[in-house]
Amino acid sequence: MIFELDNVELYFKNKRILNGIYLKAETGKVTAILGSNGCGKSSLLNIAFGNLKPKYKLIRIDNKPILKPLYATGIAKYLPQYNFIPSSFKLSFIFKLYKMEWQLFSENFESLASYKNSKFKNLSGGERRIIETYIILKAKCDIVFLDEPFSHIAPLYIETVKKLITEEKKNKIIIITDHMYQHIIDTSDTIYLLKNGATKKINALTELEDYKYLSEGSL
Repeated sequence: MIFELDNVELYFKNKRILNGIYLKAETGKVTAILGSNGCGKSSLLNIAFGNLKPKYKLIRIDNKPILKPLYATGIAKYLPQYNFIPSSFKLSFIFKLYKMEWQLFSENFESLASYKNSKFKNLSGGERRIIETYIILKAKCDIVFLDEPFSHIAPLYIETVKKLITEEKKNKIIIITDHMYQHIIDTSDTIYLLKNGATKKINALTELEDYKYLSEGSL
């Protein structure tokens, strides 16, 4: 499957935020969006998923225009920056609700294995992030949007999340953004830089220095 987001124009209070956007992602690859804070990365993911309506946008899947919001098609899942799971839910209920196997999860994240009957609100911010990222990554869908999946996660489990992303991309399109650029670089197959409201495909990592996203010598 090939997903394309094109011709996006987004304005907030007459200020143009996005213009000159093109993004292509495909099954079997992780496509990353890098950019400075406030450049519009989250807005772009929300536009792609259908949560945010811009002035213009064109979404194509396998070269066919998609007129419905992606969230209404059932083919895509989105991990927002905020918690989407109700805080009073027990983890056992959450996994049942999303048709996930607790045993499989606890094999990947052993220190959380004893939390099965804990409420979501009793977990740390990083632990909540792990649960939500896992659920979105493992969901039955064709496209996954991940907004800051590595946020607050302990270094020990960042590598586990990276492995999950690599595993799930075999059958999915994964589009990811995170300010922790090194993890993005490690995980992604294709990188776009979002700057001045437009996307630029990065063909060599040194371009991230050339475009002043990274300081010289960061790589």
